[in-house]
Amino acid sequence: MTPILELNNIRGGYGTIDVLHGVNLTLEVGQVHALLGPNGAGKTTTLGICSGQILPSGGQLLMSGREINGVSSDVLARAGVCLVPEGRGIFPNLTVTENLRMFTHAGVSLTDVQDKAFTQFPRLKERRKQIAGTLSGGEQQMLAMARALAVNPSLLLLDELSMGLAPLIVEELYERVAELAAQGISILVVEQFAQAVLGVSTVASIMLHGRITRTGPPAEIAEELTEAYLGGTTH
Repeated sequence: MTPILELNNIRGGYGTIDVLHGVNLTLEVGQVHALLGPNGAGKTTTLGICSGQILPSGGQLLMSGREINGVSSDVLARAGVCLVPEGRGIFPNLTVTENLRMFTHAGVSLTDVQDKAFTQFPRLKERRKQIAGTLSGGEQQMLAMARALAVNPSLLLLDELSMGLAPLIVEELYERVAELAAQGISILVVEQFAQAVLGVSTVASIMLHGRITRTGPPAEIAEELTEAYLGGTTH
């Protein structure tokens, strides 16, 4: 089967400065691919290129075998690519329901969006009238993921899902990630802390200084990670 996402020798960054220096990465359909590395490694830039928010300066970006270099983020979103950014990107002054309404689109009703969101994240149903900015960090992340799922993505890009959250909440969020992958959604997830994501990953890669230095089974990657790489143990 053709991979849903391929990065072949991708270079890119901000302005004239490349952050990525020949990144090669493959995401198969239904996989959870964990991209691990310290701050400044280039992980978020990689997601920016995959979502069309950053144009690569070199290399080839493919989605389901078709080159998408230079394709806008709007077009990619309509093609099923959805990014949940670091910081969650919710509307803090709107209620949970109003946030979900912002992601309704032609042919999809608010009822359908809410049903899907509240099935995946029952806690949001209890908080549906609450202003999003007053939710806990974990609930805000649930809302961000629920909004992403409203557009029925085939490719979900998650940036630092565990940032600032308690371990039990992180575990709950990654249980949802595993369920989404089981439904056939392909997921590329960026994390600084390996412990959070390796348990649900199909494959994992280590990124350092704008290059992927190792890709392999999560158990093998876990053994190779050190305190110096990720600022935390894998145990």
